Amino acid sequence: MQTANNSNNNIQYAKANSSKHPQLAVFESQKADLSRASFAFLFGEMVTYAQRRVTGIQDLEKRLNEQGYPLGLRLLDLLFYRSVSSASSSALSSSSTSSSPPNRPLRILPLLHLIHGPLWRLLFQRPADALEHSVSPDTPNEYMITDNDPLVNTYISVPKEMSMLNCAAFVAGIIEGVCDGCGFEAKVSAHNQGTEMWPGRTVFLVRFGETVMERENVLERAGVK
Repeated sequence: MQTANNSNNNIQYAKANSSKHPQLAVFESQKADLSRASFAFLFGEMVTYAQRRVTGIQDLEKRLNEQGYPLGLRLLDLLFYRSVSSASSSALSSSSTSSSPPNRPLRILPLLHLIHGPLWRLLFQRPADALEHSVSPDTPNEYMITDNDPLVNTYISVPKEMSMLNCAAFVAGIIEGVCDGCGFEAKVSAHNQGTEMWPGRTVFLVRFGETVMERENVLERAGVK
């Protein structure tokens, strides 16, 4: 299946390989599970739509990011709904009289652990592969989330002249939506960082805004975790 654009820069979509990746699941209900083939088709159509009338790779990645952003806001509500439901079930099973619903994270690390773990499991049925903080004193606001084999890139065949394109910009938009939804202003971008073992390895660079870092320093001094 090819994009609607008939130029040599067409992005092609490979057939889903059911043995390589788990299903992309948003809800646990079987009726809500998206098969790999369905996901490949839907995401392919999204990329095709985003590719129309773009001026270059950065413009295309920006559009994919914008498509993922509102999904991140909605998934955040779903994450906390599931957490509350799980806490309520645990309280009932332990005969507890009350259960406090989980609060949204106040600090950067709890937020990133929410993304690295629960969000990734919600989307891809596994956690992300790494979470790191920039070691440079010039960029204390930068964090990296690594996925060695992003599902969204599995079905995308990018021509050589567009080798810098990373369609996981869509996932970067989801991450950005979750951050903003929690009150953490951030810009998130997806970068190709392939290795011999993981040629499709992608690093999601999360840059928090100045006001977020100022609040982080205040909360750290106050001993808030």
